Amino acid sequence: MTSPLLSTPGAVGADSPDSGVAAHYGDPAHEGRAIERSSAWVDRSNRGVVTVTGPDRLTWLNDLTSQLTRGLAPGTGTEALVLDTQGHLRHHLSLVDDGTTTWIHTEPGEGAALAKFLDSMRFMLRVEVADLGGERAVLTLVGPEAARALESVDLDGVPVRVSPDGTDLFLPAERLTAVAEALTAAGTRPAGMWAYEAYRIEHHRVRPGLDTDERTIPHEVDWVGDARPVALDKGCYPGQETVARVHNLGRPPRRLVMLHLDGTAERLPAVGSPIELDGRTVGRVGTSARHHELGPIALGVVKRSAPTDADLLVEGIAAGQEVVVDPDTGANAKIDLRRRPR
Repeated sequence: MTSPLLSTPGAVGADSPDSGVAAHYGDPAHEGRAIERSSAWVDRSNRGVVTVTGPDRLTWLNDLTSQLTRGLAPGTGTEALVLDTQGHLRHHLSLVDDGTTTWIHTEPGEGAALAKFLDSMRFMLRVEVADLGGERAVLTLVGPEAARALESVDLDGVPVRVSPDGTDLFLPAERLTAVAEALTAAGTRPAGMWAYEAYRIEHHRVRPGLDTDERTIPHEVDWVGDARPVALDKGCYPGQETVARVHNLGRPPRRLVMLHLDGTAERLPAVGSPIELDGRTVGRVGTSARHHELGPIALGVVKRSAPTDADLLVEGIAAGQEVVVDPDTGANAKIDLRRRPR
């Protein structure tokens, strides 16, 4: 679908996988500053939206996913993973429960596949799964004044999910434009995916399918622990054996880094490009963006054996690394890293 908000003055469409929404509204740098200093709304109406209803929904999701959803309080935003038996990612869920329905959004184009998978796992439980792609649209508010901005619009009956990535509104598609215009009139700035992705990368938030690949396990990309998609204090679920093994023994095969790219390069590296050290490949780059203060940055995964102080190279672009996941991460590792606030 193509978002009606692409008719907003200055809007320029984004490339895949975010085609259909805006990359920016004419000034990405100021959009990034609004995210950091005040408030901005981001059109993410291309996200897949799935709902789960029925009295068994939270215990059922608890058994299927990596997150502790049993007893999840209404309005509590969280994330969850569906893993295969080897601990590799199958689906990523950003979710909130409103007391009667669990609302989920996932990567663009993945909603139907997620709904199909969930529906296949219902068996005799009292749950119903619905794919609401095209019916609901995600609008995300970010910035220190986002909560105040929400007071300017009527959200009666709209599910709201608050998370470190921002405040997600699961709007009826026909209300998307009206709510965005009301927020703009109240002083909230439109921000496109370029600024939002820079904000996400700055805070080391991995994007599934771009910063991950078919070999990714949760410990490699900082997905384990408090306020993260993998809860350690819950019962069995597919892939738990891999999570438990790395948590107890430490040392995942790869580790997440944030790359500070040479600002003189006119391009950003493509997703999946090799990360090199002394002429040999030690990893792959994921998403990249131009941050309004940090300049060009990216997320990547490198081999655990790659020195944490080494200067790297991506598509001929010099890249300094900021360690996100310690090479010896795990329950028994003594880790003392300076982390950006999440």
